[in-house]
Amino acid sequence: MRSKPELEAAIRGPQGRAVLVVNARSRRGRKKFGAARRLLSQAGLTFDHVFPVTDPDRLPAIFREVLDLEPDLVVVGGGDGTVAEAVGHLTHRDIALGVLPLGTTNNFSRSLELPQDLAGAVRALREGKVADVDVGWFSGTATTGNAASGNGQAGGDAPEGRHIFANMVSLGLSVEVARNVPHGLKRVIGRSAYALTAARLLPRHEAFKATIRIGGETRELRTHQLNVANGAHHSGQRIARDASPDDRLLAVYRLGDERRLRLASATARHVLTGQWRSLDEDAFLTTDEVHIETDPPLRVDVDGEIRGLTPVTVRLLGNALRVIVPQSFVDT
Repeated sequence: MRSKPELEAAIRGPQGRAVLVVNARSRRGRKKFGAARRLLSQAGLTFDHVFPVTDPDRLPAIFREVLDLEPDLVVVGGGDGTVAEAVGHLTHRDIALGVLPLGTTNNFSRSLELPQDLAGAVRALREGKVADVDVGWFSGTATTGNAASGNGQAGGDAPEGRHIFANMVSLGLSVEVARNVPHGLKRVIGRSAYALTAARLLPRHEAFKATIRIGGETRELRTHQLNVANGAHHSGQRIARDASPDDRLLAVYRLGDERRLRLASATARHVLTGQWRSLDEDAFLTTDEVHIETDPPLRVDVDGEIRGLTPVTVRLLGNALRVIVPQSFVDT
């Protein structure tokens, strides 16, 4: 593995090899593909190969082809599902990932402190630096036909039921929202489509019992929503002011208890106060590995894709992914 300065020098140098992958099926990918190419060219960023993806089912095969090209930089335009697929293939490799946020919530790019406008994201690619950030490893009970939106299996050639992820593992109502949110509505109104779908499903959603094991300690709780976060954002909102994909921590937290109204109020509090909360508060359990069982067994959302069933084990892989971030990003 090259040092970060060595990889930066290779990317900026005349022999640097770069590849661009844009999910043209993402919310903004189809509309912004031409503008992205133009802005990248104006910034002096050139690519040996460009892959406009119109069929997300082909993403795993495309990223395997990308790896065969042995690039120094892979720039990915799309939402969190597309980025998760890239992360699964680029983890533990001497390749930097650059992100153009073209999705609905763009949680991972927000956690990297990237500008959310296309011009700003391109500027960060041109002027940014290489950093090493954490990713997560998820293992659950395998199922068949369990993908929610057909974006393929994050985690490269990982066995079914095991995945590398970038941002979040979720249990509960959010899984039903991911399975039922109308894609047409998501394209039209963006993040609000998730809130509307959640409001429609909540009156019929049943709470579940979760048993959480961290080290030698076990906790039991009842809730409608349980999350394990590697990144700093959920549903486009900050989880806590000190959460980061570079803090060597997984943050385990629930939203509300078994009462449905508590889920609604806890979600609102999360949206309104996340930027001021701290991971040191009692609402969070922080760890580098957690095992979760639920009663009843539940499907699991991993970076927006339905991946297997509980019980699950989630583990941190520290500094396992190389990314392009703004110069202001604190790289530890």
